[in-house]
Amino acid sequence: MSLSTEQKFWSLLKEQSSFQEAIGLMAWDMRTKAPSKGMDNRSEVLGVLSQKVHEIQTSDVLKEYIEELKNKPSSNRLTASLQVAEETYDRTTKIPASMYREYVTLQSRAESRWAEAKENNDFKSFQPYLEELVKYNREFANLWGYEQHIYDALLYNYEPGVTVEQLDAVFPKVRESLTSLLNEIKNAPVQPDPEVLKGHFPKQQQEKFSEEILKRMSYDFEAGRLDETIHPFAIGLNVNDVRVTTKYDEKDFRTAVFGTIHEGGHALYEQNIDPNLSFTPLATGTSMGIHESQSLFWENFIARSRPFWETHYEVFRSYAPRRFEQIPLEDFFRAVNEVKPSLIRIEADELTYPLHIMVRYELEKALIQGDIEVKHLPELWNEKMHSYLGVTPRKDSEGVLQDIHWAGGDFGYFPSYALGYMYAAQIQHAMKQEIDIDETIKAGDFHQIKQWLTKNIHQYGKMKKPLSILNDVTGEGLNADYLISYLTDKYRGIYQF
Repeated sequence: MSLSTEQKFWSLLKEQSSFQEAIGLMAWDMRTKAPSKGMDNRSEVLGVLSQKVHEIQTSDVLKEYIEELKNKPSSNRLTASLQVAEETYDRTTKIPASMYREYVTLQSRAESRWAEAKENNDFKSFQPYLEELVKYNREFANLWGYEQHIYDALLYNYEPGVTVEQLDAVFPKVRESLTSLLNEIKNAPVQPDPEVLKGHFPKQQQEKFSEEILKRMSYDFEAGRLDETIHPFAIGLNVNDVRVTTKYDEKDFRTAVFGTIHEGGHALYEQNIDPNLSFTPLATGTSMGIHESQSLFWENFIARSRPFWETHYEVFRSYAPRRFEQIPLEDFFRAVNEVKPSLIRIEADELTYPLHIMVRYELEKALIQGDIEVKHLPELWNEKMHSYLGVTPRKDSEGVLQDIHWAGGDFGYFPSYALGYMYAAQIQHAMKQEIDIDETIKAGDFHQIKQWLTKNIHQYGKMKKPLSILNDVTGEGLNADYLISYLTDKYRGIYQF
């Protein structure tokens, strides 16, 4: 019995998805447990597998299936899969297969060299790899095409529908509001005491508390795991295998605890995509910004809230060193919400975090446009950090080398972090219309919150475009006012001005 065109289409997508899962598993291994001597060989293998995916995405057979099926009556699942497959085909066919394979191999090698450069504080050893990555991305952007700004072509990979024009209209408003609020905080008469948080906190105990909170968030450990890495990430291999990684600092528990909750927010998204979307291009988050909205919602709007610690401080104390028994809840809450400009993005407080993103956005946009050169990045990075945050890196490992994104070729990704924060504030506002969030958090049961997110966002995977998700959930387009109001109200309360 011969297969129908639709059956053949699904079979081809399943083959593509299987290669992508293998690539994801290897990427997780390289960032967590793989031996350093195996990196070059692993990079070659990744190049081969990625070429297989590229061949499927650009095959004449796939195009034939799309053309035959797209104008026939079909299910929402098939219609959306055809749209994503066709869009991917159109963009991917513009990149020669040999060029793509070379790029994937370069990405893997660059990540390995970046890790070494960061450890040795040696930007110049990484510079040639970054120059090549920038060169490739410029070429890709030109091949894909764009209407106004070359950087728009790269933004599309992570946040389709968002442009430089839109970002440049919104980001300055947020930056001005936050820098103004930051100045008020610096001059506030009441300041939190961060010393109450300092001291040795064994990694094993941090891990146990992190696992406890992930469970309370409804993260399914039978469909995931928690591991250690140099740069935290979450990765969804399939809906039943979504992994979280974190980084432990025994001198500052906040790195792991809030980092794990952040990655857990990403993981909940991937674990709760409709299983019927498995083995299709829809079985993933709709955009990096919507994805980031989920991680920042859990990390900031939930885990940094007063109601959260009113309920979970005693749980925390059961894992923490005994000195925390002498620290009042109010002192602890204010300390974990201290606003203090820092050098490291992933350790930044929630108010200054968007400013870190704007430093990176402005630099990579200028790189892609050709306004600056890679060799000048360390100096330019330091200048912007001093201008926006009032701090200057002493070495490149805590400056321009701190993030893995450029080493992975992820140009156009960073704006998603700030967009995600704005999305999260809008989503929280919408959720408040249906759920008493504070009382739910105080009850220590996040199931209702998780269900709401699954119903309105998670289940759809990539069935909906990011701005459609935002509009369906909140009833409006991107609006930065909710984030500005949230941060202003919260920190005027904490700092009492």
